[in-house]
Amino acid sequence: MEENQDMEKKVVTAPPLSRKKIRPSSAQPLFFGLVLIIGILIGTYLADSNLLTIKTGAEENPNKLVSLIDFIEENYVDSVDKRMLIDGAIQSILSHLDPHSYYISPEEIAQANEKIQGEYHGIGMEFMIYKDTLRVVKTMAGGPAEKAGLMTGDKIIKVDSKILSAKDLANDQVQKMIKGKSGTTVTLQVLRGKENKEFKIKRGSIPLESVIADFVIAPEIGYVKVESFGQNTFDEFESAVRKLRNQKCKTLIVDLRGNGGGLLDQSFLMAESFLPKDKLVLYTEGIHVGKKQYITQRDGEFKDMKVVVLVDQNSASASEIFAGALQDWDRSTTVGRRTFGKGLVQHEIELPDRSAFRLTIARYYTPTGRCIQKPYSDSANYSDEFTSRYLHGELFSKDSIRTVDTLKFITPGGKVVYGSGGITPEVFVPLDTANVFVINQLIMTGILRDMCFEYFNSNQASLKAYPTEQSFLDNFKVSDAMINTMQGRLKKEWPTMKTKDWNKAKTDIKARIKGTIGRYLFDDNTLYKVLYPTDSEILKAIDAASGKVTENKKKKK
Repeated sequence: MEENQDMEKKVVTAPPLSRKKIRPSSAQPLFFGLVLIIGILIGTYLADSNLLTIKTGAEENPNKLVSLIDFIEENYVDSVDKRMLIDGAIQSILSHLDPHSYYISPEEIAQANEKIQGEYHGIGMEFMIYKDTLRVVKTMAGGPAEKAGLMTGDKIIKVDSKILSAKDLANDQVQKMIKGKSGTTVTLQVLRGKENKEFKIKRGSIPLESVIADFVIAPEIGYVKVESFGQNTFDEFESAVRKLRNQKCKTLIVDLRGNGGGLLDQSFLMAESFLPKDKLVLYTEGIHVGKKQYITQRDGEFKDMKVVVLVDQNSASASEIFAGALQDWDRSTTVGRRTFGKGLVQHEIELPDRSAFRLTIARYYTPTGRCIQKPYSDSANYSDEFTSRYLHGELFSKDSIRTVDTLKFITPGGKVVYGSGGITPEVFVPLDTANVFVINQLIMTGILRDMCFEYFNSNQASLKAYPTEQSFLDNFKVSDAMINTMQGRLKKEWPTMKTKDWNKAKTDIKARIKGTIGRYLFDDNTLYKVLYPTDSEILKAIDAASGKVTENKKKKK
């Protein structure tokens, strides 16, 4: 307790953070250790042929990886792809470090950065491959596709001069054809009913929103769903919370379930908005980068709002920074299940061929000094810890969570929190496996998506009876016939499905169908407004926000 009270006095205030991505200096000693990796790529193109002889004996050859790759190319029995060997060597080196240091090929780099940058270049169209045909699901309001006149249900049969056939219809292939540099034009040949139409659409910069839902969920309680942490997340979040506060919300539920993280500075800014000035949000430390503290520079605009943070086993990294900071300063109630446990900080280094790698340079620590990074010595089970938690019983009982007393910390308010292995919520909500497994099967098989699109596309006229979101929420009903048809389709794909599991999940399935159709008609807000009354985790968060539930206490053994 005393140690945590002193912590605030001893910290040294860091310079104000900008809202740009935080990048450590390239002059730091860390990068001397990267010469070997970069040398693989540069040496392949520039090394003198006299250095490409593999040496034997006691003398060590600092260029032996370069030498090996060239030796293979010149002497192997079959032809080899030199670039593939280089990429494989880099991947192998990084894989021996930790699970979050990895290589990104030039082809993958743009897609990997889209969520971080908060935008992509294209026409603003959501599509799906339905019955071997590319179909328009919806267009973004005010986007190039909508302005050009594309409509839901349109069949795209040609992109520029490329006729689309079933074998071409993989999502990544279609995206490569339709996306492109802003200002360039793509020509789409479309079949609408029996009529052929051609659309010339100028591509633009399309925003990718990371705050995908915000609305008043209960009297004086607002709900915000944050899907990831990109360049614009804090601005989107700030705008959403201001709107909810203007709607008389005094308490906020921040839903970070499934949020795998992103930019550290955006998480910091979100946490800062709920804390007073001069509070430590986190610090990072590594052998080569030293200790860096992130301290609030101002009184947070929302420091008087009550906060509930909703997390699950897929909440990671920047999500854990936010949840951990508010938990450590006794500013929130955390609801859900233990988070993923990623407490490592990566820096991205671009290589000459426009590929890149992300290298772990530090660990981050919460205000009480917790490093919540889970162990990663058993790399085979690192990402699939869901199975381990499921078998151990942790997803169903808080008493099954593996905590270590030596990693116990005390907050200024006297609350016990734990390090190593994620953020443990104060209010535990067990996983409803029957519902989750049935709905996951509906999603993975594409049955839910296909049937909702079929209905939406075939009932445009009748759906005009719901001109507003509220009229849809109040009056639209999912028919028993649609439920029965969906059950029959799933039974064909999943013969071992138990009828009792389907019946137990039926209410959730109806909500999922209605929400998906509502999303096509309106937006993601509609989806979450439909889903939350059947979502036990959100309902528990509402109870916590309204003071109807207290923190779960561990049973004494």
